Amino acid sequence: MTSRRDFLRLSGGCVAHIALASACASTRSRARWTTPAQPTVVTTPFARLDLVAPDTWALVSTPLGGDRTTFANGGIIAGRAGVVAVEGFYRPAGALWLAERARALTGRWPTHVVLTHYHTDHAGGLAGYRAADATPSVRATEKTRLLALGGGAVAPAKDDALSRAFADITIIAPNAPGTIDLGNRQLELLALNGHTASDVAIVDRNAGITWAGDLVWNGMFPNYVDAVPSALAESVARIAGTKARAIVGGHGAVADASALMRYRDLLATVEQAARSGYRAGTSAADVAGAYAIPAVLGEWMASKPAIERAMRAWYREFDMAR
Repeated sequence: MTSRRDFLRLSGGCVAHIALASACASTRSRARWTTPAQPTVVTTPFARLDLVAPDTWALVSTPLGGDRTTFANGGIIAGRAGVVAVEGFYRPAGALWLAERARALTGRWPTHVVLTHYHTDHAGGLAGYRAADATPSVRATEKTRLLALGGGAVAPAKDDALSRAFADITIIAPNAPGTIDLGNRQLELLALNGHTASDVAIVDRNAGITWAGDLVWNGMFPNYVDAVPSALAESVARIAGTKARAIVGGHGAVADASALMRYRDLLATVEQAARSGYRAGTSAADVAGAYAIPAVLGEWMASKPAIERAMRAWYREFDMAR
């Protein structure tokens, strides 16, 4: 469990965001938030591994019961020339667990790790991948490296092990897709932004899988704590453009194309409410108080602070454009 001190330190981050959203949700909504649609090969109190394609497993975190070892989603992508682990997770024990599962399933420790952004639930456990006989190559943006080590409110707490894990990483350049060649499959790394200034998506076009980090949420209202809403919408549109049959977002179950469309429609309703309220001179708080997720989009876990945070993010953009 997260201590009260850490919870307050991360009060703008996804740990508190998810805790608040789940507290406002129905028992039914909580129970089905991460319901698997694919075969599950491993289950623990904090996560499970779903087989989403040959030699490809999505780690779906299940933190609502209180065990936050991983907290965010991630996964394993295996090829003839290497094994990629997606995300560093909340704690080193989470990264270590995924690495051990990779070895059990593929016969190899991860050769590469890709971080989708710097928030502590995705990067804080990176040191867990470093073993006595293996040190994977880490891929991340320069902003992720700087912000993860900066000790910000929603960044990992600084420590020597994390600093060593970030000491020698391969930078994913903005506006220049990187690649990881696994021999029989190639992964495309897209440097994006919107959820944060340091987002990355991992695209496996042959398998039809896109790993989107917290640019995509499934069944829970997204966290706008560091968001630039217009950039978020643009990045989600690029993810939709990969035409993946499955999207592994940062939290919730693996999404399909229809789930991604509902999510895009959700983002659009937030923008519409914010624009209308801003033009009318209504406060962001009042707009948030009047906003309701349209029933046609299905059930989403959402807290009042999260919705107000989204409206304030849009208002910041509108103010800057004046």
